[in-house]
Amino acid sequence: MADFELYTYQQEVVERALKRENIIIWLPTGGGKTRAAVYVAKRHLETTPKAKVMVLVNKVHLVDQHYNKEFEPHLSRDYDIRKVSGVSDEKDFFGLVVQDSDVVICTAQILYNALINKEEARHVELSDITLLIIDECHHTHKEGVYNKIMRLYVEKKLREEQPLPQILGLTASPGTGGAKTLDKAVEHVLQICANLDSAIVSTKKYAPELKERVPRPKKIFRIVEERPKDPFGDHLKGMMNAIHDYMALPPDFRLQECGTQEYETDVVMLVQRGIKEGNRVLAQCALHLRQYNDALLINDTLRMIDAYGSLEDFYIPPKNRAIDGTDSFLLELFEKNQVELKNLAMDPQFENPKMAELQSTLLEQFGSGVPSKGIIFSKTRKSTHCLKDWVLKNRELQEAGIKADILTGVGNGINYMTQNEQAETIQNFRRGALNLLISTSVAEEGLDIPECNLVVRYGLLTNEIAQQQATGRARAKDSRYSVVAQAGGREVHRERMNECLEDLTGKAIACVQTMTHEDFCTKISELQQTALTCSKIEQSRQAEKRSRNTAASVQLLCRSCLTRVASGSDIKLIDKMQYVNVNSDFKNHYEVGEQKTLDRRFMDWEPGCEINCKKCNKKWGHEIKYKKSALMPNLAIKNFALETPDGRTTVKKWKDAPFTVEDFNFEEYCEENFPDFLD
Repeated sequence: MADFELYTYQQEVVERALKRENIIIWLPTGGGKTRAAVYVAKRHLETTPKAKVMVLVNKVHLVDQHYNKEFEPHLSRDYDIRKVSGVSDEKDFFGLVVQDSDVVICTAQILYNALINKEEARHVELSDITLLIIDECHHTHKEGVYNKIMRLYVEKKLREEQPLPQILGLTASPGTGGAKTLDKAVEHVLQICANLDSAIVSTKKYAPELKERVPRPKKIFRIVEERPKDPFGDHLKGMMNAIHDYMALPPDFRLQECGTQEYETDVVMLVQRGIKEGNRVLAQCALHLRQYNDALLINDTLRMIDAYGSLEDFYIPPKNRAIDGTDSFLLELFEKNQVELKNLAMDPQFENPKMAELQSTLLEQFGSGVPSKGIIFSKTRKSTHCLKDWVLKNRELQEAGIKADILTGVGNGINYMTQNEQAETIQNFRRGALNLLISTSVAEEGLDIPECNLVVRYGLLTNEIAQQQATGRARAKDSRYSVVAQAGGREVHRERMNECLEDLTGKAIACVQTMTHEDFCTKISELQQTALTCSKIEQSRQAEKRSRNTAASVQLLCRSCLTRVASGSDIKLIDKMQYVNVNSDFKNHYEVGEQKTLDRRFMDWEPGCEINCKKCNKKWGHEIKYKKSALMPNLAIKNFALETPDGRTTVKKWKDAPFTVEDFNFEEYCEENFPDFLD
């Protein structure tokens, strides 16, 4: 497999890359973008002195996939190829790996960390790379890690620093960036081009060949009418109204309709408002209302028993301890209604009609006797588990021979998969041990999944990029793409809108491609200058925000019980990733839970036990053992409120904290905590 040829449409899209131009290859899912990139890499290695090819991906599992399926089979005979991700020990001396390799396949975060790290063993310069391949390059925007890397590139370009790597981007769709008009869509495509310093190319002469190689599935809308009666949902809404009465909504605040995304936005705002005002009644009631609203949303998409189960998981056993009358009221409200809710949830005459339509859709394909493979795309990790449970317990689906399993993103938590589990699931699907994947958006792009006869979009509201990529999974002959949705619902409207946006994307790309070379280059330079200026302004604003308060002037409060538990000056930053509390007195405020496990290894630390607020049992984070000696709590800032001189606030990520967190100094920590040992 050392040598290979491309289809003629692939040969067309790589022509400019072979002339060392920066380009973005735009081909649909299944069109062979990665194979085209391997071809470019091979020619680049053959013709470039001291060539160094870097392949960037945005998900950990794609490192192995690109290595095993594409680059290693075609290049390993003549070149040294290495793969590095967060689960690799080699990330800790990435600079040395790059020096000793011809081709490196890695996650974008690994390269970005190396570009800003000054330690020799870890550091990499852009000038070390001669060809930079960026997979799924439509993610090169805003504060994404791809764009952080390319900003460093653009800064060097505008300062006329040489040498810089050749750029090769790969995408099935750059999208419209939310634009609804051609002019705005063209602006978005040009901005992606500017971010990647590349022109965008697609096949012109050989479009019929591409269409034959990557046929589009037949699209079918499976529309159901709203169920005439919903006593389970009505009962939930009655309980929510009881909470509304108890919490005494602020007179200037009006909630949207229960069971909608708009209502969820409202109660999230109420949680934040309650925390900022020190109004625990408001904050706690709003937190519980979000759980009820989630149950209503589940009831609208899945089985009633799934909606009931989401509430049961929240309340039994109680996640947080009751510390005042509000907690007691909320727990008692659920306990008083629990039996009736469960009885209503198990009454088949009021079941969600979408489930029956989904069953019919699956039986039409899998009950036909024709060997089939399919994917159901669903919104959340939790919904994939619910749908799998339904499939396994459904007699007709089992008799039709459906063998289903879930496919979700890699992470840490009960509803996540490990990288090995994900790889095993895909392998089982490929060899036929499974014939139906129930997946989140993780299967839309990148993953090497066999051609499917059926793709079902179920309960989803996504953009045109996700829709195009999901469509691309149905590539088998006579395949179908089905949308199961309620008549007049938002899913149908969004699906139709995405069809228009897909067409608009094509028109926008065509407009960009017809620009003269001079006009294109001028526009790209203008956009790059503007983007860098805006980025610097934003960095300055963030720095000013962090310098507004000293760390000592900020107090951390448990987000649930609002107890003051730490000072901002207690928080230190380890290796640009771990925010730990170094104050030994902090242990008096928490108790440890279960041992935390991670699907990766780190050079200097390992996870310890989860930690929870001693007063209310709110989860705060987990302990880490640093250099096999120092045991410190690693905190998630989203689980705390911040008391600042300007008032109380909340943030989701540490980078948005209104004070500067100093780097952790291991020697100082040891001197303070282990003075006798050091002597």
